[in-house]
Amino acid sequence: MVVIIAGLMLAANFWTDYKWFNAIGYTSVFLTELWTRVLLFAVAALVMAVIVGASIFFAYRARPGIRPMSLEQQGLDRYRQSIDPHRKLFFWIAVGALALLSGAAASGDWRVYLQFVNSVDFGVNDPEFGIDIAFFAFTYPFLRILLGYMYAAVILAFIAAVIVHYLYGGVRLQNDSGQRATPAARVHLSVLLGLFVLLRAGSYWLDRYGLVFSNRGYTFGASYTDVNAVKTALTILTVISVICALLFFANIVFKNTMIPVASLGLLVLSAVVVGVAYPEIVQRFQVDPNEQRLESPYIERNIESTREAYGIADTEVIDYDATTELTPQELAAEADTIPSVRLADPAVVSQTFQQMQQVRGFYQFPDVLEVDRYPDADGNLIDTIVAVRELDGPPADQDNWLNRHLIYTHGYGMVAAAGNLIDNEGRPVFTEYNIPPRGELSDVVGEYEPRIYYGREGADYVIVQAEEEYDHPLDPEAEEPDVPTLEDAVESSPSPDSDEARAPADGADESQDADAEATEEGEDGDTASGSQAYNRYDGDGGVPLNNFFDRILFAIKYQETSILLNSAITSDSRILYERDPLDRVEKVAPFLTVDSRPYPAVVEGRVVWIVDGYTTSDGYPYANRIDFTQAVTDTFTDGSAQQVGALPGNEVNYIRNSVKATVDAYDGTVTLYGWDENDPVLQTWQGAFPGTIVDRDEMSDELVQHLRYPDDLFKVQREIMREYHVTDAASYYGGQDFWTVPNDPTQEGEVSEPPYRQTINFPGAEEPSFSLTTTFVPRNRENLAAFMAVDSNPESDEYGKLKLLELPRSTVIFGPGQVQNAFDSDADVREVLLPLEQSNAEVTRGNLLTLPFAGGLLYVEPLYVQAGGGGAASFPLLQQVMVGFGEEVAIGSNLQDALNNLFEGGEGPLPDPDEGSEESTGDDETSEAGSEPSDLTDALNEAVEAWEEAQNANEEANERLRDALEALEEAAGEN
Repeated sequence: MVVIIAGLMLAANFWTDYKWFNAIGYTSVFLTELWTRVLLFAVAALVMAVIVGASIFFAYRARPGIRPMSLEQQGLDRYRQSIDPHRKLFFWIAVGALALLSGAAASGDWRVYLQFVNSVDFGVNDPEFGIDIAFFAFTYPFLRILLGYMYAAVILAFIAAVIVHYLYGGVRLQNDSGQRATPAARVHLSVLLGLFVLLRAGSYWLDRYGLVFSNRGYTFGASYTDVNAVKTALTILTVISVICALLFFANIVFKNTMIPVASLGLLVLSAVVVGVAYPEIVQRFQVDPNEQRLESPYIERNIESTREAYGIADTEVIDYDATTELTPQELAAEADTIPSVRLADPAVVSQTFQQMQQVRGFYQFPDVLEVDRYPDADGNLIDTIVAVRELDGPPADQDNWLNRHLIYTHGYGMVAAAGNLIDNEGRPVFTEYNIPPRGELSDVVGEYEPRIYYGREGADYVIVQAEEEYDHPLDPEAEEPDVPTLEDAVESSPSPDSDEARAPADGADESQDADAEATEEGEDGDTASGSQAYNRYDGDGGVPLNNFFDRILFAIKYQETSILLNSAITSDSRILYERDPLDRVEKVAPFLTVDSRPYPAVVEGRVVWIVDGYTTSDGYPYANRIDFTQAVTDTFTDGSAQQVGALPGNEVNYIRNSVKATVDAYDGTVTLYGWDENDPVLQTWQGAFPGTIVDRDEMSDELVQHLRYPDDLFKVQREIMREYHVTDAASYYGGQDFWTVPNDPTQEGEVSEPPYRQTINFPGAEEPSFSLTTTFVPRNRENLAAFMAVDSNPESDEYGKLKLLELPRSTVIFGPGQVQNAFDSDADVREVLLPLEQSNAEVTRGNLLTLPFAGGLLYVEPLYVQAGGGGAASFPLLQQVMVGFGEEVAIGSNLQDALNNLFEGGEGPLPDPDEGSEESTGDDETSEAGSEPSDLTDALNEAVEAWEEAQNANEEANERLRDALEALEEAAGEN
């Protein structure tokens, strides 16, 4: 029964996997992997069976006809009598078990084999052997694995031969004549030992090439000792091993025990003296006293190879003499260079999205939202916080199999907010909202399919075209809360000194209570009219359940009898599974490591998930290896998303963003676009899986508009940049200029600050660019060492180019941790924060953005206030903005107020927001309220001037004063 059940489960999983690949058009991937595994299994099992089986067979055939009488042999007779009647059964069981184990292990190396047989040259030779890097990336690993299997087969054959010879008297532990082995046994074992030593010779020769991955020296790769001692030693050991192997084979003729013993002793002695002692002497007495001078050429190799392997070789480094002080005149001249700062923190406003746009309790938004770009009404691309409203399962009191898998099947709609706009209550300004979706985003991109059947939340599988599926509230106008939009958002934040600014927690309570009440009404208000819409899926996603046999297989797969018994499931029904976009991409492209941050976008009337895929290798000579998972871990990412394509141990020393993948949120269609089509690793995999990668030119312009530079690649590159911004061998050896990524000062504990997506005006650039940015601080210090950015706009010629602002070491510029400490200790800032912290409000610090400004670096940190004790109905509202420049910090009710307080004590050297400046609102429509009419201003100015002249008893001036006051009265009456 156990065997039958296990067989059924295996068959069900195998067949449903095939059906899944066939349904989405990637059957070739499934079959290529399958047949490669079968081939490796068969070859490895056959080789193991032949070598071990032949060894057992020859040992049995070479058994002595007459065994000497001894207590040892008498004891073995009982075992022989038990084994002989069943020796064939024992033989096939032993050989079959070893063959199965060997085949199963070999089938797991199918990726290495496919890379070996489809390898493409890099076009770059390694600096030591002058061989194309493809040999080290593709051929060397396969030869290593091949040697390993041959080692295992010969060793197991030797052990099996010794056991059989011993059981049948060919090898004896006790013998008065001194002959412990028969001539036939000596010949047999000598041949096996000769094969082992010959394999050892091959291993020594291959080890010479493995020196490019050595850890012996100061840096990764072949060091001075490796090149000048170990390499020579390995060559000598190869020759000695070949000689020893020949001596073992010669024993077939001489049949003398001393020859193999002497050969084995020579091999061991050579390995110790030549392979261990000689390199150690060179290292200790020649290299260690002169390490910097002798290792410099090899450090240079490591630096050049590492920078090339991680794609940072072309980084533009700019010496940036960061300004720390500005006059009001300089500030006014630079005011228009401040880009539209993204004040909405994707990690904080997620709660706001949840409260204001959840609509129903079974919808869910991710904890950290994504930043994309969408055009506004004028066609200008703006930073936009985006998410889709995903299904989190049915209501808790209705959570049963039918509801979870047949009724509540999909999420609904895209939600978006302008990243640089905050309404007068501190809420994000939505550009796409409510159900059905509407807003400025819909006006720009047009109508699109809002249903989300494939996403990161929800059940593991759903069955559609069975029961009617819950779709959305039928009367959304009556259910959904009002949201701040571009049409009605008005910038009217209080000044920093007002009572309202000092205690925004009360206002937050009122706003949040109102929104919570509206949300609750949306939960319960539809039952009176029975107003909820249902839908039947009409897409091509999923696997058809068009026969009873398929239903049986899926019932076995999910161990659920309801799949068989539910009468609503018909031949027209389809089962949707593997619905996470990361899982789908990993499954159809098992050679990729996927980025941990997929994001949704509206493209050509569909919501699609965009997933960045990486080709990686750990076989780039001299390039330093890093742990991929550790490199991408920060405040928002735990590094656990990389699964299938990641290398063993997650160590990589080569990475390219070679693929941009899309997953249709409605029908699950997966498309893999070749992005870095010159990547030799990608070309190798294209040879293994032809037809799976679509040419880059096939991307639509609308899709390209939403591509961005991937997070995890940037994190890996910044991890390498910590040390490899140093390109001089002597400076690298000293290590004084090494950096580190600062901890996130807004979070507790030691976790790296994440890179931030924002539009910045990079020094020397003609216009602001959508970028991914990060900072560096020196080792063991907190002041800023460098600022790095990469253009994330794929339509730009500068896309993907890393730019590094390197600050002078003689000038102390506050780093993120120091700026955060300055915020916490500044008297003016504390005066604003203290009432908030002492109240029942919860204060949340948003992302600490760093951006170039006016020849220096500006820090901007939004401050959110959340009503204390509000429970699930509470959400954070942006109430204050903290800024820092040089060693000065300030706080204000919005960005402009904060900058004015920072540079001029509130006198306002920046353009007034009421004049429609982008710095405060980013949109003229949100800042029209409160602007003074020009005729009223002119009248006031004329009245003041006339009054001053009237003080000198000037009759003409008195007349002008009278006229000015009348004009002032008239202007005031009109307004």
